[in-house]
Amino acid sequence: MIRGTTTLMTLSLVSAAIGVSRAQAPAVGASSVLTIDQAVREALDHNLTIKAERDNLNVADAAVRTASLKPNPVVTVNLVRPDRSLVDAGISPYEQVLRTDYVVERGGKRERRIDQADLSKSVTGFQLLNTTRTLVLDVDNAFTDVQLAKLNLNLAQTNLAAFNDVVRVNTERVRTGDLSRVELSRSRLAALQFQNDVRQQETKLRVARNRLSTLIGRGPDGDAIDVTGDLRTEADVLDYSTLLRRALEARPDLRAVRTDAARSTADLRLQLANGKVDYTVSGEYHRQEGSLVRGNSYGLFVSAPLPIFNRNQGEIARADVQRRQLDTRVHALESDIANEVTTAYAEYTTARQIVDSIERDMLTEARDVRTATEYSYRRGEASFVEFLDAVRAFNDTMQSYNEARASYARSLYALDSTSGKATP
Repeated sequence: MIRGTTTLMTLSLVSAAIGVSRAQAPAVGASSVLTIDQAVREALDHNLTIKAERDNLNVADAAVRTASLKPNPVVTVNLVRPDRSLVDAGISPYEQVLRTDYVVERGGKRERRIDQADLSKSVTGFQLLNTTRTLVLDVDNAFTDVQLAKLNLNLAQTNLAAFNDVVRVNTERVRTGDLSRVELSRSRLAALQFQNDVRQQETKLRVARNRLSTLIGRGPDGDAIDVTGDLRTEADVLDYSTLLRRALEARPDLRAVRTDAARSTADLRLQLANGKVDYTVSGEYHRQEGSLVRGNSYGLFVSAPLPIFNRNQGEIARADVQRRQLDTRVHALESDIANEVTTAYAEYTTARQIVDSIERDMLTEARDVRTATEYSYRRGEASFVEFLDAVRAFNDTMQSYNEARASYARSLYALDSTSGKATP
């Protein structure tokens, strides 16, 4: 295929039109040109949604630190100063009391809290990966939309340039009496139609660029970017069973739910531990001073609540229900992912077959019809209407080809996303 555009002579549409389908439109006011990998990396670095998701990891880190903290000891200082008359009468002494209380957690509560917090952090990490996976797919599709818009714009510009040449030639032929004015009007009308098509394709390109610019974090300023590179293809046929197996192993949303199920099990163990009573160990230093005697006393105390009414039954029941609920969610998501892979693979297979069919059958036939009609028109054996129909049929074929290639590229990106392929 030709990868550049050339100046067309009158009626020379065939070779250039095929070449345009593989070329990229020149940048219009673009200040930076991006490949697909550069666009993805820029999105991961600057997309505001990803930045907000990353903050969740810092929150999870703080939760892990909080879970690892031990209870603080409690210090109580007490000073009793009765009236001097009471002290002299021996009724009440001066007293100074220093008391320390410390809660001894039972049941491994601290370890259970740490386990749950670590698993919650892992869930947050997998959720970030899943948000990244979704963003990468959006960028891939937006990049493909820009590529498609550029291909269709090039095709429309090529057709417009060619028909403008036809109008110039026909104008000269009318001046010399070799062509009727009706034929000139028809060629001018066709040129105006292709001019409108160019404007429509320019608008589509601007919209596609704006969407891509927003996704990569630059804001809706599509004129500041351009893309380079061909639409994605894949030489080898992808294997469905390999994709499905990878999806069930690597999809971050599934790994997040599985980890959340493990976290719910850790939460159940924590609630069981919370049902065990904690002991409070206390130590006390007691000094008394009277009118005639002074002395010290020491005390050691152990206290514990009686688990008669509250044994944390409600939280234990809640954690057990959530554990079973998350197990069910794991199976449901596995089924949904298998369906997504099946659907994406069917779209990939269909898109690949359509591209192959157009390349094998329709492009050649449309080109031959177009070439034959052009030859007949130049010899005066075909009318301009017949020639215009042939050109439009070829143009429709090329647009269908561009759409099919774009759909094929999107299906490959969708398979990457649904199967959990690692992002760049």
